[in-house]
Amino acid sequence: MALPEMKYPLGREQLLDLYYFMKLTRELDEQLVRLFRQNKVVGGLYSSIGQEASAVGTAYALEPKDWIAPMIRNVGGLLVKGFRPRDILMQYMARSGAPTGGKDGTSHFGDLKGRHVVSPISMLGDLIPVMTGVAMGGRYLGQKLVTMTWIGDGGTSTGAFHEGMNLAAAQHAPFVCVVENNQWAYSTPVARQVPLKNLADRARAYGIPSYVVDGNDVVAVYQTTKEAVERARAGEGPVLVESKTMRMRGHAQHDAAAYVPPEMFEYWKARDPLNRYEAWLTEHKVWDKKAKAEIDARIERELKEDLEVAESSPLPKPEEAERGVYCEGCHTIEAHWERPVEEVQPPRSSVEAVWTVPDFGGLNGTRETSSAATGSRDDGARAASPASPPAKSAPAGSGASKRSAGAAARPKGRR
Repeated sequence: MALPEMKYPLGREQLLDLYYFMKLTRELDEQLVRLFRQNKVVGGLYSSIGQEASAVGTAYALEPKDWIAPMIRNVGGLLVKGFRPRDILMQYMARSGAPTGGKDGTSHFGDLKGRHVVSPISMLGDLIPVMTGVAMGGRYLGQKLVTMTWIGDGGTSTGAFHEGMNLAAAQHAPFVCVVENNQWAYSTPVARQVPLKNLADRARAYGIPSYVVDGNDVVAVYQTTKEAVERARAGEGPVLVESKTMRMRGHAQHDAAAYVPPEMFEYWKARDPLNRYEAWLTEHKVWDKKAKAEIDARIERELKEDLEVAESSPLPKPEEAERGVYCEGCHTIEAHWERPVEEVQPPRSSVEAVWTVPDFGGLNGTRETSSAATGSRDDGARAASPASPPAKSAPAGSGASKRSAGAAARPKGRR
């Protein structure tokens, strides 16, 4: 190999890893398009073609203990974190073997226990305060971890983005926000929503460092993100990375992207991240034709096997519709549902408690009794005794004295 100098060196195996994940992301995307056209995808399909280097290069810069929260075009990040193509295939096909059991038809899934992946949130920008919170929690536990999420150029115009970045900066959280500037927010070009050359310039308002990187150069993306991650891990606070790339398809599969000038597609097609990286690996003698063929064959084999698994996975059963909706096993309520009422309800106790209702705006509060064991209220036991401290005694013969005497003459409740 004849590699250029790198601040964060990558070995041959790591460099081939980057190719594997990028090519796997591309081939998986193309497979999903075929399934969509066969009417096997139950919902919308959001392509990441053209953005593989951005998702893979940023996620690859993290350590296993670090956390990510992907968005719809970050399938490459999910693969780097250990999800398999079958997971994504079954998600889009809404099969019972999917991570969500067929309840979601896109990529709204995660893994909090093993892979440290927080599920996507459809409301753009909301993942930023969430991942800031995860970063703060990790710091509190002394885990030296870094959190990362992605957002598009359009998402940076949301209030949640600004609130979240300000929160991360104020709390000095070990958090990296990757802004994937893919030139279009659905049909709105960047120039129509932001009067800035670089979206990374917004970081100045939060007093945090930022970087701009060619999002179609996976090695540059990795190097830049690695530096941002290490700064955050070292206690320097949040970092913003702008990855300049291009969404080479419409917003979703149903969108023909007729609003994008053809010459713009041609410009970015010549800068395709996968083609560029293949040429880079060849130029720097990282691989030969045999090594490339072996990786390509591995990807083809894995995708074929995973597609068979996905298509053989049944649709979810109707009786499973309520499973996973509420927290299962978090409380003892589920066990109580399955037991007779007489076993669940504790016996009534003769021990009584008294609580006092405050005096609101001159309306006297009351003291009421209840069974300490069941918490049931005894509405028949009331006393017109104000919760506020008693007033000083009024002079004899005054109206206040007569009112007090009248109140005292009323029957008292049980105490």
